[in-house]
Amino acid sequence: MTDMTISYTDTDTKGWYAARRPNISGEGELTFSKVSPKLIIADHTAVPESMRGMGVARALAERLIADARAKGQRIVPLCPFVRAHAEKHREELADVIQW
Repeated sequence: MTDMTISYTDTDTKGWYAARRPNISGEGELTFSKVSPKLIIADHTAVPESMRGMGVARALAERLIADARAKGQRIVPLCPFVRAHAEKHREELADVIQW
């Protein structure tokens, strides 16, 4: 979705992505915990009712995966949404998902 903006924020131990769309209230979010410089845990994905069905959760998961891949990190998919997405794309995500 080209009109979606995803921002990234992090601290020493946590990180999160927030997705926003113009003229739509609320924001989707995906949070993760940093276990080590090379291992993160996808904790939680939430999308408000106002953004449901717009591909927001998938866009957040794909951004997390792309960023982790670029940084040489592995993701433990604790979050049910990220886990389901990873299971659907198991082969292509084998390099980045830690089962």
